[in-house]
Amino acid sequence: MAAKKQSLTSLLSDIRACRLCAEAPEGAPLPHEPRPVLQVSKTARVAVFGQAPGNLVHQSGKPFTDPSGVRLREWMGVSDVEFYDAKRVAVIPMGFCFPGYDAKGGDLPPRKECARAWRQQLMDALPSLECAILVGGYAQKWHLGASAEKTLTATVKKWRDFTPRYFPTPHPSWRNNAWLKQNPWFETELLPELRKRLRALL
Repeated sequence: MAAKKQSLTSLLSDIRACRLCAEAPEGAPLPHEPRPVLQVSKTARVAVFGQAPGNLVHQSGKPFTDPSGVRLREWMGVSDVEFYDAKRVAVIPMGFCFPGYDAKGGDLPPRKECARAWRQQLMDALPSLECAILVGGYAQKWHLGASAEKTLTATVKKWRDFTPRYFPTPHPSWRNNAWLKQNPWFETELLPELRKRLRALL
């Protein structure tokens, strides 16, 4: 038991010290100092697999400490205390560091270095996971593989095919308000099932 715990502890230490995107980047280097943000425990039964931290999360060093996080917790039907209990909920983005902004002021895609270097090792070190929320297309494509559709909307519409293990969702950003209005079934059909599943596990 101790060896497994130490293995995860050592892995997390290596991830939090990672500087690949600054010192050995694939493409342009990270435009600021790396600050990997994740929340992990080998006992977590629920996980949130997202895209990458935003600027506010980069500043706080804590996952989803922004308006998107408030909406995500509402979607999940969990309190802040439940969400930030690493023993119960893991939060593992595809890219661990805030990637910076694009020319239009939106966040850049998650850095590719993270998933290639660390993701499979992390998945292998989390034996208790029973349900994961796949936030956004990057996480959905990695975890669902060939089962993911070409578009996020098409994948999320197939959500029943992936439960109870996975629940694909859009990003909870305000930028997706129009998507939510165009797809009311997400809030009336998917979210009640997600909340029911999480209550059973938490």
